[in-house]
Amino acid sequence: MEMMARPVGRHWWALLIRGIIAILFGIAALIWPGITVIVLVSLFGAFALVDGIFSVIAAIGERGHNNWGWLLVGGLIGIIIGIITFFWPGITALILLDLIAIWAILTGIFDFVVAFAYHQPAGREILLIIAGVLSLLFAAILLFRPVAAALGLVWVIGVYAIILGILWIIRAFRFRALVHA
Repeated sequence: MEMMARPVGRHWWALLIRGIIAILFGIAALIWPGITVIVLVSLFGAFALVDGIFSVIAAIGERGHNNWGWLLVGGLIGIIIGIITFFWPGITALILLDLIAIWAILTGIFDFVVAFAYHQPAGREILLIIAGVLSLLFAAILLFRPVAAALGLVWVIGVYAIILGILWIIRAFRFRALVHA
């Protein structure tokens, strides 16, 4: 079973960078609670773009592995969403919520696919499962409570990004440990 996780572990650093960027994005959102929608769109756009780029890099490095296509698709969607936010800066808060919700749904689904694809004991993939549940709950809040989400948008996004970043960093070091084992 360890052999199945090794290919993904070779690019543990990409997941580590994604986690660090997510935490920095979350901290920036919390430090500047009076942030305007345009600045928030720009921050989210930068985050989605960079996260997408590192996902594509990891996917290219994992060519031939069972799930590399999922990682590639998720990365390309992140890049597209990041680009859209830069070319459409006048985007409204509700459309921003929808874009973030779509990204969170795709991230959550990808986390579940990867968590269950390796057929390893649940303890090893629990962080991906937690991240997937967190992403889907976050998306549900954005989609089904948009007014409440809009009021606390900066705080919700900031906390979500920090938690997700921490989970990604932990996962990166677990992958690194598998490679060096």
